[in-house]
Amino acid sequence: MRKVTIQEIADSLGVSRTTVWKVFGGQAGVSRELRSKVIAKARELNYTVPESSGLAADSVADAPINIALAVCRPETSTFWMTIIHQIAKELSRHHVNLIYTYLPLSVDAGYTLPASLTNGGTHGIIIINVYDEQLLRLLAASPVPKVYLDTSTAVPASELNGDLVLTENQFSVSRITEQLIASGRKTFGFIGDIDYAQSNHERFEGFSKALLRHGLSADPEFSLTGPIGRDTYKEEISAFLAALPDLPDAFVCASDYVACIVMQLLLGRGVRIPEDVAVSGFDANQEDSLAEDLTTVQVFNPHIGFRLAQQILFRIEYPNIPYEVITIASQVIFRGSTAASSRGN
Repeated sequence: MRKVTIQEIADSLGVSRTTVWKVFGGQAGVSRELRSKVIAKARELNYTVPESSGLAADSVADAPINIALAVCRPETSTFWMTIIHQIAKELSRHHVNLIYTYLPLSVDAGYTLPASLTNGGTHGIIIINVYDEQLLRLLAASPVPKVYLDTSTAVPASELNGDLVLTENQFSVSRITEQLIASGRKTFGFIGDIDYAQSNHERFEGFSKALLRHGLSADPEFSLTGPIGRDTYKEEISAFLAALPDLPDAFVCASDYVACIVMQLLLGRGVRIPEDVAVSGFDANQEDSLAEDLTTVQVFNPHIGFRLAQQILFRIEYPNIPYEVITIASQVIFRGSTAASSRGN
């Protein structure tokens, strides 16, 4: 038997999907009469009605709030776990339940979101590390209040139907690029998929704009900015570097992960860093000995987690206020990997 959707229940009653979702979630804002009609129609259509939907409107305030943390894979790195830990800590302080929901890395046309996100028992969703366009659009179509940490360039903030939290990207990478220019570097490349994430694209914009201010431009020959397989970064970057007839004075990378791969490959070829080629990253999160001397950008993970938790609580309480794009400040950390060039000296 085909599964009945919340949208079909809403259409049969001439109400919004949000109204049906509020009833199933036991939330306030729906009259007793309409609440009863929604439950009756759902049962008529053989839809399994969540137990929380039977709560009286005046007792909704005592119902537990459930927030889903939607991620594309179990995150075990210190970088992500710090964010997640802070989300859990802040929600716990407000007596809010946090439920993990794992999503696939990519989906096909027939995919539907897990029942835990659509059955009315979830009051809000925090979305991190989700970059697949179709999956983002499915989440955007959900009436549940949502807060995203980053997005794909294919689904901009205006199409998310939720709040978007970003680290500050453009200015920080511009600062690094300006320092590279000031230190005597003249040729530059950027490495990282710039359309995979909004953050990556903003970092590339910061890089490009800094060069333009000095009458320079990134040579496409020295840049790898297209799609890179999530499991083949090292192989693809290695092939890219091997095909270059010469190396630029500097590689600005979209992340520390990418930068450490670049450094490892260059050092393996006898290239000196920073004497021959400067390298920079972003995130200050790589657990790699090469990262100890890497110029990077500090991302304040605990504050990101705190802000995500605060924003989803705000969005649940004020669902009709215009969506927000929130930028959290970052801090450039200059280290030895971008010291002055020895080329031409």
